[in-house]
Amino acid sequence: MIVRLQVSRSARVVALVTAAGLLSVFLFLVVPRWFQPKAAPPAPEQVQAATRKIHVTLFYVSPDGTRLVPIEREVAFGEGPVEQAKRIVEAQVAPPPPNTVSAVPPGTGLRSLYLLDGGRAYVDLTREVASAHPGGSLNETLTVYTIVEALTANLPAVSSVQLLVDGHEVDTLAGHVDLRRPIHSDPAWISHDTR
Repeated sequence: MIVRLQVSRSARVVALVTAAGLLSVFLFLVVPRWFQPKAAPPAPEQVQAATRKIHVTLFYVSPDGTRLVPIEREVAFGEGPVEQAKRIVEAQVAPPPPNTVSAVPPGTGLRSLYLLDGGRAYVDLTREVASAHPGGSLNETLTVYTIVEALTANLPAVSSVQLLVDGHEVDTLAGHVDLRRPIHSDPAWISHDTR
């Protein structure tokens, strides 16, 4: 009889501990979910803006390596000229599509972009645009005009571009093109022969 009483007490203790554990799980994991506010679904215009794309012209090195070739691409829509300019530069410095060569050194990213009254855009690129640059006057010129043409060809609000590197004004990227002043579009660097 004593043995049965001890087994019964042990069984009750195990049952109470199990019940307490289940109650704790219920109180701490399940109940709070009932009282959390439900997130409102995104507004239709937010969904549309997040998925909306626009067609722009980006620039890649021509097959003969002496000019830039314009190529139509889709990029994310940006609300307003500054945001759209950022989306364009981000697409331009991204790895190039198949069968194209970028004049922008690999690893280059956009740090920030500002647009002043009068149409001058300041484009602040990461240090790779200079540190990973292969050098040479032609290569440097193509790098600079890739960014300048991408912005001026697609955004009427941009009339010139001044490049910054890692938050600072620089004289050049690789010793050849003067970057101490804003650069305007120059159609001489664009090839329309896409053979």
